[in-house]
Amino acid sequence: MAEHQSLLGGGWDRVTRNKRYIVWFYVLNLALACLGAAAFSNQAHDYLDHSLLSGRLVHGFDVGVMIEVLAQREFGPTHAARVSWLHFALLFFVATALFLPGVLQGYASTYRLPREDFFRACGRNLWRFIRLMIVAGIVMGAVAAALFGVHGVLERKALQSTNELLLFEVRVAGLMVIFLVMTALRICFDLAETDVVLSDQRAVRRSIGSAFRHTWRNLGQLLGSYVVTTIVAAILLAAGLWVWMKFVPPASVGGAIFVSQLTLLWLLIPRFWQRGVAVSYYVENMVEPIAVQPLTPPPVVPAEVTGPAPGPVIPSTPTERQGA
Repeated sequence: MAEHQSLLGGGWDRVTRNKRYIVWFYVLNLALACLGAAAFSNQAHDYLDHSLLSGRLVHGFDVGVMIEVLAQREFGPTHAARVSWLHFALLFFVATALFLPGVLQGYASTYRLPREDFFRACGRNLWRFIRLMIVAGIVMGAVAAALFGVHGVLERKALQSTNELLLFEVRVAGLMVIFLVMTALRICFDLAETDVVLSDQRAVRRSIGSAFRHTWRNLGQLLGSYVVTTIVAAILLAAGLWVWMKFVPPASVGGAIFVSQLTLLWLLIPRFWQRGVAVSYYVENMVEPIAVQPLTPPPVVPAEVTGPAPGPVIPSTPTERQGA
């Protein structure tokens, strides 16, 4: 990865290197959605199999007919179907808290994360993620309630004005401010989740504090990246709806299912792209550098200069005595 790569580029690289995570979450979402809708599907089958209204739903979906079906006393209460849907929605919440740490660990790795390491990261961070999600729900819910309350007061004040466009302007500006504030909070908690996983932080409050500081320092860069991915998600949703209305006839139930599921798969890409952006920011800005001690070479003792070693002393042979 390039050293000075943008957050969007770095996040996109991590998504393209780990495309299997998107497919896994789509399959998980589809399986839980089918199980959650099973109770309502069985209830609808029991009624529509013996009703003439089913003929108006076989070759297309009519909202008016569906409302009329739900209003029939013979259709029965939908309390069991709602409870089943809520239970599987809660199960998806738990599954997200379970598997998302492995995704973040895989995004931070420079190699294909082994299955053992993926599930090890999931199990180690499950309770931490649940605590983070609970805190995020409380904080974001309180902030959203306060913002919408102020927005309602401003709208009532605008109604009292003689300017006919003031109400529209206040409504648009207020919704835009709410969107930006909630996106900033989403960035904070995404960075906190990333810090919990990649730094193996047990105290989630420290990760939340660090994430808030970094979000405030680099709000423009982070918010711009998240807004771009949100715009991409809106474009993908609009494209999916356009293809559905333009090319799928009302009688084609299979075509409608295919286009709708393909659109839902596309919409997962911006969500995981945002996670990749958070991991890229963490790796580039939140990882504490490791202090490296300079290597001091040992002092070199100069060798003493000595002359050549003396050769062996050979004793001289005594001269033979004359006349021996």
